[in-house]
Amino acid sequence: MFRLFERLVNPYPDTPPVRPPKTLLPFLWAGTQGVRKWMLLIVILTAAIGAFEALLFAMLGEVVDWLSNVTPSQLWTQHADTLLLLGGLLLASPLLIALHALLKYQGLQGNLPMRLRWNFHRLMLDQSMRFYQDEFAGRIATKVMQTALAVRDAWMAVIDIMVFVMIYFVTMVAIVGQLDRWLLLPFLGWLVLYIATLCFFVPRMGKVGQRQADARSLMTGRITDAYANITTVKLFSHAQREAHYARSAMQEFMASVHAQMRLASGFDIINHILSIALIGSTAGATLYLWTQGQVGVGAVAAATAMALRLNGISHWIMWEMAGLFEHIGTVQDGMATLSRGNSVVDRPDAKPLLVTQGDIHFEHVTFNYGGKRPVIEALQLNIRPGEKVGLVGRSGAGKSTIVNLLLRFYDIEQGRILIDGQDISGVTQDSLRAQIGMVTQDTSLLHRSVNDNIRYGRPDASDEQVVHAAQRAEAHDFVLELSDPQGRKGYDAHVGERGVKLSGGQRQRIAIARVMLKDAPILLLDEATSALDSEVETAIQASLYRLMEGKTVIAIAHRLSTIAAMDRLIVLDKGQVVEEGNHQQLLELGGIYARLWAHQSGGFLGEEADEEAVEEAPLPA
Repeated sequence: MFRLFERLVNPYPDTPPVRPPKTLLPFLWAGTQGVRKWMLLIVILTAAIGAFEALLFAMLGEVVDWLSNVTPSQLWTQHADTLLLLGGLLLASPLLIALHALLKYQGLQGNLPMRLRWNFHRLMLDQSMRFYQDEFAGRIATKVMQTALAVRDAWMAVIDIMVFVMIYFVTMVAIVGQLDRWLLLPFLGWLVLYIATLCFFVPRMGKVGQRQADARSLMTGRITDAYANITTVKLFSHAQREAHYARSAMQEFMASVHAQMRLASGFDIINHILSIALIGSTAGATLYLWTQGQVGVGAVAAATAMALRLNGISHWIMWEMAGLFEHIGTVQDGMATLSRGNSVVDRPDAKPLLVTQGDIHFEHVTFNYGGKRPVIEALQLNIRPGEKVGLVGRSGAGKSTIVNLLLRFYDIEQGRILIDGQDISGVTQDSLRAQIGMVTQDTSLLHRSVNDNIRYGRPDASDEQVVHAAQRAEAHDFVLELSDPQGRKGYDAHVGERGVKLSGGQRQRIAIARVMLKDAPILLLDEATSALDSEVETAIQASLYRLMEGKTVIAIAHRLSTIAAMDRLIVLDKGQVVEEGNHQQLLELGGIYARLWAHQSGGFLGEEADEEAVEEAPLPA
């Protein structure tokens, strides 16, 4: 039975997610995609439950009247049909409640937020690099998780409040009106004052809820940021500083909590006063009408019971309304992030990139990261098929930007980038990056097994191919010695978040093995061996040279000796090519490259060298 309802909604639809709207009601409506028919059925069942509960009071009032006017021996004779109907309704009510509960809890309560998380997560994975540069990873994860729950809870609150309460109250007023119209006055008076109270408190609770949701995601983001960079925190002994940094966000969160609780206390007090007034006025009015002979004992019992029931419902409505506006605040907070469009998108007619040779051409490319001065300006650069090119220049010269633009992490302002004559802005991003392998200086590994991290380069690779790639990257021997606290060993051992359990050189070798397994026709090396000691680097260089065979290669290195053997070296300054040639040609030229080479210290590029001192330095013999 449970499984039947649990399978009503697929929490992981294969359909690509659509960017949600940027306004509240359309955003909430879009969140119900795929579950609307089940929500409609819940609405109908909720309305039926509300009407049944109100009718039950009326029928019990009639029973009280019968008991005061009929002898016990005549009760079944005179009212058997009605009593059987009442009994049948009572027996049928569990079925109604069961169907409602199964639809709500098994069908939607778990599946709907998971479906939203699945779609939100896929949207975030498709976001551009610029998006992630402006956000905490923990903050994004929090918005994905809590916005999904808030959408579900907002809809459930709307159904419970708007449908159940409306149907219940309308049915109840109709019943009370039939007893005596004067009895409507206490209920209608209470309703007017209660709505006025809601109008005062609930919007204020909503604003506080939105502030609280933003403060919660900020607090989570700061805490997560400290954990993600725990090595830096420990290295500089800044545990207390990080604690205080998080505390400021906690204090902002607590300020919203205190504001929320003040409003809740005020509402609770006023709501109780209104409820006591309703019970007292209803009981007094019915007793007066009973003394006048205008209503029976059953009317007194039914009306007073309804007033008592409204006392409980009014408290429930208050918390549901407060929760509703808090959920709406959470949705509004997450909506700004989740509905943000990608800055880099595939064209509608984008086609897969086909690499036959590996020719790369930057044609009058201009780009900046949002600043006034271009990082790359009118760049003209052609890399021939199979050519090995090294990019040289000080920090800020544009080396990494060229790599980022080739990967289309950003869209350029002017010009074109062509691969085998195909403009990369007109091909799909996935197909572009599938044709490019890259090893970076800041190696990031997933908190998974060594096997999974290497196989990330080619998911369909066999175990033998994974091991072979690790052997070529000089990683196989140390991998066999790995273990983790769960007892997993070798290639099954997990490496920790971002590979924290491995040394820098070990992480780099795993990353190199991953790219070797991918075997893409274009290879990018951004300080690929910077984390390795000289002995290991020498061993891996041979593997890298084998990896480079038949590929177009772009390499960046501050240690110029690692790229001196490239076919051609491109010297960049302020986003433009200022020199090019092989190592010997550039030394003979006596320009920027020669001065940088002269100021190598242990083979590294002296980036902070004074320009005048560089110019006066003698060239190497």
